[in-house]
Amino acid sequence: MRHNSEYLQNHMKNVKQLPSEVIDFMNTAYQKFQEHDFGIEGRRQITDWSAKQAYIALGNMMTSAALLGIDSCPIEGFELDKATDVLKTHFGIDTERYVPCVMAAFGYRLEDPSRDKTRRTLEQMVTWF
Repeated sequence: MRHNSEYLQNHMKNVKQLPSEVIDFMNTAYQKFQEHDFGIEGRRQITDWSAKQAYIALGNMMTSAALLGIDSCPIEGFELDKATDVLKTHFGIDTERYVPCVMAAFGYRLEDPSRDKTRRTLEQMVTWF
């Protein structure tokens, strides 16, 4: 997800089919954001930032699923090495370019929970000024 990556250039040109002047504008904006606004350098920082972007999409997916009556659960506690190996070996994913950061399970529960959810009261959670 570097501002000048081959992936991003291909996405803007061939998938989104943006005009070249828009691509140039977007490249400049992404470069400013990454290098100056957030100081993103190196593979780890770009991976962390990209993961945050994935969480935005994941939140929308989970909200949409809930509106359709589908249960979901985000999963961040997985063995990264094993998950990466499965993606590479069984699905042909280029794990040098794509790094898993979160998983999600979607489906329908077999039965309703046997007890009510417990929550703190609004007054315990929020302080109004």
